[in-house]
Amino acid sequence: MSNTATKIWEEALVLLKEKVHEQSFNTWLRPTRGDSLTDGQLKIQVPNPFYAEWLGEHYSNLIQKSVEEVVGKRVQMVYEPVVKVGSGVKRIKPVQQDTFLARESQLQERFRFENFVVGSGNQFAHAAALAVAESPGRTYNPLFIYGGTGLGKTHLSQAIGHFVKDQKPSSRVYYTAAEKFMNEMVYAIQNRKMIGFKNKYRSKDLLILDDVHFLADKESLQEEMFHTFNSLYGAGRQLVMTSDRPPKEIPSLQERLLSRFQWGLVVDIKPPDLETRMAILKNKAERDGIDMPDDVSYYIAGSVKSNVRELEGCLIRLLAFCSLTGREMNLDTAREVLKEVMGPEKPRITVDGIQRVVADYYDLSEDAIRGRRRTASVALPRQIAMYLCRELTELSLKEIGTRFGGKDHTTVLHAHEKIKRLVETDPQVQLATEKLIHTIKSE
Repeated sequence: MSNTATKIWEEALVLLKEKVHEQSFNTWLRPTRGDSLTDGQLKIQVPNPFYAEWLGEHYSNLIQKSVEEVVGKRVQMVYEPVVKVGSGVKRIKPVQQDTFLARESQLQERFRFENFVVGSGNQFAHAAALAVAESPGRTYNPLFIYGGTGLGKTHLSQAIGHFVKDQKPSSRVYYTAAEKFMNEMVYAIQNRKMIGFKNKYRSKDLLILDDVHFLADKESLQEEMFHTFNSLYGAGRQLVMTSDRPPKEIPSLQERLLSRFQWGLVVDIKPPDLETRMAILKNKAERDGIDMPDDVSYYIAGSVKSNVRELEGCLIRLLAFCSLTGREMNLDTAREVLKEVMGPEKPRITVDGIQRVVADYYDLSEDAIRGRRRTASVALPRQIAMYLCRELTELSLKEIGTRFGGKDHTTVLHAHEKIKRLVETDPQVQLATEKLIHTIKSE
């Protein structure tokens, strides 16, 4: 380890400590070490690949400015993950800071198709994105991807950009958020640089516009977006847009923009199921050379259901704790570290539990609920039990059918759709399901 590099980094950390929240500094910056300074490259050792990724994406500008202030000139930042393996260490391929963000296109390196885990909730969106990437400007133009926060919209849209650039490096690909588009437009108006602004966005072969819902209630922004859209579309160039809602639900969106956003293909991304969430965790850990026990991935995936970003956040928090304390990654450690995030563990809802509660409510035996009798007194309670299994567990239709005497998945689907309709139209069924859900969750 170079004394010069160590001294430079220690001085930079003093500056960074004044600019970063204490908890963030202790978590992400204190565990790092200056390693070497060679040919204008300052190599920093970090505990694992997640640190390299986090520092590059969240603190790159602050780190760069602090190091430049110490050295007096610009240096290239390189992060080298050094992972403890038994009594020794394993050095993983260093990552240059510039690789986190391609300056020309603004694409983040990690958002590629090969890093995207496909599941039932995003399968259609993934297929559409890949089709657009293979034939930009000719297939599904524009492509409009919508869904909740942290489900992978930005990942998929940027993956298209990377694919296009890899296939044809001369392609002019650009990613931006709708808010940044507006800020640049305002600056251009104030400084009489609208011609340059228009040329910048209307000359791209692929324009990726994130968070399009930001256009809501902004007439001037919508006007400029309309002309940018027409210019690119008319020239046969590809547009990819993301939003937290479909086009028709964006407030006060001009009718002409609404129709154009729907010219191509509108696809949604749904929250990932349990299997996909586990695969996301395992995939991310394996890519960075970390062995994650199955019970840990099951615990995190079973507790965090809202979005992928929170899922990865829990994993990063756990890895940071293990790196700082030297503790082994296991289920007990995960529960200890993530208890504030997860809250108290809720009892797991099972098919057996649902069948028992429904049987008691309708004064039937559990065997009757699971059996094949089709009398009205049994058929409706059985269908309600199937409906509740579908709503309250993450089992597939086939798995639920197996627990009801080996019934076909189409039988479970029919029961779910029937009870769903009755809940909306029949007060008695609605009341019964509400009481049953309350009882099941209270056990």
